[in-house]
Amino acid sequence: MSKIVLITGASSGIGKATAQEVVKAGHKVALTARSEDKLNALVEELGKDNAVAFAADATCYDEQKKVVKQTIEHYGQLDVVFANAGKGVSQAGTENGDPKEWDSMVDINIKALLWSAQLTLPHLRKTTGHFILTSSAAGRRPIQGSIYGASKWFAYGFGQNLAEEMKEWGGRCTTICPGVVNTPFFDEAKDDKLQPQDVADAVVFAIDANQRNSVREIYLMPTN
Repeated sequence: MSKIVLITGASSGIGKATAQEVVKAGHKVALTARSEDKLNALVEELGKDNAVAFAADATCYDEQKKVVKQTIEHYGQLDVVFANAGKGVSQAGTENGDPKEWDSMVDINIKALLWSAQLTLPHLRKTTGHFILTSSAAGRRPIQGSIYGASKWFAYGFGQNLAEEMKEWGGRCTTICPGVVNTPFFDEAKDDKLQPQDVADAVVFAIDANQRNSVREIYLMPTN
């Protein structure tokens, strides 16, 4: 059965690959990110019968609220949310870290995730829907001085707690925990690492699992 899937951070990397695979699997998508040009190009690729885009800043509660409203107006319902928007930092460590980078990272990795959940849960409740979020392998183990990892610890814990909350009304929640993924975050390609396609495949697997099967977590690591 075709589902309506809202994807944040959809203009490139994991979000873009997931949009492509979700549509291939027979679902329809609402895409949001800051880059309107990239979003529009992706809609053209996927087809306007399958995709719609709403440019917005995920760290702004009011802009996210508008995206959710527009998605419901366009499709009439919401079945799945993939809260994928996130970022890392260029300066590692606590003592040598950049508080300005931390500020923007917390906004997108933590607060934007909370906005996505709080704004979409009422609609997911109506469809007995599914909330999926991108944490990280870095959110499952200690890494020396990693502020990024700590932000993903929050995402990991939030996903586990949200799964329990959604269970009360039959909803599902999946936390995706990939290791290093070859995305535009890196200056040089990392072909021996995970590809966005790998994460996209995991998301589609969770979406298409039988409703009785709540895939709580998917942990992906490069083979090598």
